[in-house]
Amino acid sequence: MNFNALTPELIVAFEAIVGPTQVLTAQRAEADAYADYGRDHTEDLHFAPDVVLRPANAEEISQIMRLCHEHRIPVTPRGAGTGLSGGALPIHNGVVLSTERLNKIIQIDERNLQATVEPGVVNEAFQNAVKEVGLFYPPDPASKGSCFLGGNLAHSSGGPKAVKYGTTRDYVLNLQVVLPTGDIIWTAANTLKNSTGYNLTQLMVGSEGTLGIITQVVFRLLPFPQQNILMLVPFRREEQAAEAVSAVFRAGIIPSGMEFMEREAIAWSSNYLNIPLTLPADIQAHLLIELDGQDLDQLYKEAEQVYGVLEHYDVGEILLADNATQKEELWKIRRNIGNSVRYNSVYKEEDTVVPRAELPALLKGVKEIGARYGFKSVCYGHAGDGNLHVNIIRGDLDDEMWNVGLRQPITEIFELCVRLGGTISGEHGIGLVQKGYIGIALPDTNLDLMRGIKKVFDPHGILNPGKIF
Repeated sequence: MNFNALTPELIVAFEAIVGPTQVLTAQRAEADAYADYGRDHTEDLHFAPDVVLRPANAEEISQIMRLCHEHRIPVTPRGAGTGLSGGALPIHNGVVLSTERLNKIIQIDERNLQATVEPGVVNEAFQNAVKEVGLFYPPDPASKGSCFLGGNLAHSSGGPKAVKYGTTRDYVLNLQVVLPTGDIIWTAANTLKNSTGYNLTQLMVGSEGTLGIITQVVFRLLPFPQQNILMLVPFRREEQAAEAVSAVFRAGIIPSGMEFMEREAIAWSSNYLNIPLTLPADIQAHLLIELDGQDLDQLYKEAEQVYGVLEHYDVGEILLADNATQKEELWKIRRNIGNSVRYNSVYKEEDTVVPRAELPALLKGVKEIGARYGFKSVCYGHAGDGNLHVNIIRGDLDDEMWNVGLRQPITEIFELCVRLGGTISGEHGIGLVQKGYIGIALPDTNLDLMRGIKKVFDPHGILNPGKIF
């Protein structure tokens, strides 16, 4: 990739577009705040941008992209920086284009159960806004209190409720996108059905900021489920916890959340949050199971069916959350496992996914690989859709093993996923840190097609270069 360096003249041009206060450089910004634009939640990686631009709308982004396209300047789109694959890291320096000022909920259309929003809206803020009018936006990543909707779209993020309701891509009807050339398009129509041409909307979702910059989103919404039941189920064997997942579905129950947490994961998180939680010595894993709907009596009937399934496994005393506070604490523990791992140790997180019935084989295989290569892992994730987050703990591993030696066992973990019918990322994306492994999951023919699509959208390769492949 051949890119040009920024010039003083381009900086002046950027200032004319977004205003001088929205053009940040290392010389004119507070050091720590500026440095944050060069990192995300991926390990300890950092790449310094040459300039950070904070546009306010699609028109400003269009002007920026036209200049960068003409002058061959690399541009890295950025949301809240909560990503776990290095997708928002400016590895070729250049421009970081932050969407933080595109933060408006433009319309909530109660008649059509739709909403139009900008990409810098925080996920949880959007969920709360539609809930106030009785509506529901289900995708809820663990970082929902800080992540932007634009980042969720870039990675087609999931979260606990994906097991019943699907991922981000299942709620997108239409997108306004600024292309790398500066052209502004809408990808579809605000309709539930659309068979008019290629599906550009779904091509953009999950493209990790490599094809265009999303500036508006039209989401479909659901009625808000008014009732829920939450239970914490302790298992004396990890693999039985994984086996029970598929059994619940085979019994005809579709939970709104079904999360796996091995012992260390739940222990670290409860300690990190200072939320007391008794863990008997013989308990090795937990499932957090949520049922939701509109009829509480019906949910209790489903809970009885779940109890019937669990009778076939070696479980401890099941905790049925009996109030909103207890439910909130249990979900808080689950959502903060990643933060607690980060607090306890340097780590690498691998986002594995397999068909849910293969989850026991994946978990067993991960532990066997760790034992052979001498590393410890803390595993948790969205068990209901087969998505297991494998956190490899650095512990006393030396620099050579940590930086180089782990590539082989990580390769073996991903090869195991593919053999089991899965792939190498369920919701975190490929970005920078997984791009070296993408050939495990995708053959050259597929990758060549993707490179061809990238070339059509981005002839000079300036948009988020060096990511995915």
